[in-house]
Formats: sequence, C-alpha cells, structure tokens
Amino acid sequence: MDYFYLPLEQWMNEFVNGWFLPTFSGIFNVISEVFNIFIGGVTDLLLLIPAELFTIILALIAWKVSGIGLAVFTIIGFLFIGSVDMWEGAMQTLAIIIVATLVSLVIGIPVGILSAMNDGVQRIVRPILDFMQTLPSFVYLIPAVLLFGLGGVPAVMATFIFAAPPAVRMTNLGIRSVPKEIVEASRAFGSTNKQLLYKVQIPLAIPSIMAGVNQTIMLSLSMAVVASMIGAPGLGASVLTAISQVNIGLGLVAGLGIVVLAIVLDRITQGIGKGK
Repeated sequence: MDYFYLPLEQWMNEFVNGWFLPTFSGIFNVISEVFNIFIGGVTDLLLLIPAELFTIILALIAWKVSGIGLAVFTIIGFLFIGSVDMWEGAMQTLAIIIVATLVSLVIGIPVGILSAMNDGVQRIVRPILDFMQTLPSFVYLIPAVLLFGLGGVPAVMATFIFAAPPAVRMTNLGIRSVPKEIVEASRAFGSTNKQLLYKVQIPLAIPSIMAGVNQTIMLSLSMAVVASMIGAPGLGASVLTAISQVNIGLGLVAGLGIVVLAIVLDRITQGIGKGK
C-alpha cells in the first residue's frame, strides 16, 4: 500500500540551512560568546576557591538549612570527590548547573507568574511546556549544536529546555493555590494588584516555587551525562569517556560524584523551601 509522502525533513533542512542560519547566525554567535564568558567566569570562580574552604562553606549552608546530618554527608561527599581527583570535573558540572538553573528561573518564574495571573497566557504556555517535557532529551542536542556549536553553551541551552518547565508549572500552581479568602481580605484592605502579588501571593507560594527550583536543579544535573555528548565538560564527560573505554572504575567515581552533587543540592533546596 502506498502512503502519501510528506517531505517534512527536506522542508525543515531547507528552511534552517537556506534561511534561518544565514539570517540569525550572527545573533546566536553573540549569545554564545556571552554565555561562554558567563560559564567560564562561574567555573573559574568555583575553581579559585580552595576545595577545603568550599566544602566548609557548603557544609555550613547544609547545616543551616537542613541539619547536621546533611552537613556531615556534604563533608564526606566532597572529600571523596577531591580524593578521587574529580574536583575540577565536579566544579565544571556545578558551573553548568548554576548557569542553566539561573536561566531557567529568570525566564521560568516570570512566565509562571504571568500564567497564574492570566488564563489566556496559561492556555498558550501549557502546550509549549507539554512539548518541552515530552520531547526526548537527545532531540534537544540537535538544535543546540546547530545554533551554538560544541561545548558548555549548547549544554546550557539544551538543559534550559529540559529543566525550565517545572519552574513555570510550580510557580503557576503556587500562586493559584493561595486561598481565595486571603486574596479577598487583602483586596478588602485596599491592596493593589502589585501589592497583592508581591506581598501576599508570592510569599505564600514560596514553598511551591522552591519545589520548582529543586526540580529544575535536579533536571539540570540529570542532563550532565547527556550534555557531555555535545562537548559539555565535567563529570558527565568522565562518564562518557568511561563508557567509550569500558572503564568501570572511572564510571564509578564519576557517577558517585554526580550522586553526591545531586543529594547535596536536593536536600539544600528542600531545606530552603521548608524554611528550616
């Protein structure tokens, strides 16, 4: 049986190579240069801090927001990362996570607020978020490499697409979940829409927003290995090397390093969200 053939692949390639890239390549080059400087600056800053001092600072933060147990785990975990010579890779991974998370939150939280305040915006944003969350993560790598080349910048962009939706959804949910009685009481006392948003709705939505931040960080970290396929440095690159060389030891130490980062970042953001 003959099927109707739709040359979508050919149309897309002609559109991208024939018009889109020649028209906008200069803009993407500028964006790439800016993010390269940003990522490089964050990485250099993290590597500039002595490993011992960094571990102590992070352990104190963990103790403050989550308790002594996480502080002890942080010290042991980061001592392990340093002892297996994975410190530089861990800081490179952490730098990409920080930049990708910041980009996701700077864009995601305002979009979530707009979605909560306007049903029309929510109807537009929801299918976009569904598309971003259901598209396989490997597919993000193709346009990222095409537009930004190889390295940390395409990794940040692909991670942003993968990690931003929770920030939008949880911000939207948190603001919409504020009890109507509180909103009506605030309006009765003469609050403007701006005062209502910044002094009532956002403060009450902080636990939900922080849950979105937590999910964004975890999804950013989960892209570490995938992003290494397009030249992202860090622990993911070590895992990829271990796979290509069938090096079980390297894969183990790099994988455990990712686990340590994941647990520490997860518990710290959860503790901040709970306001401990």
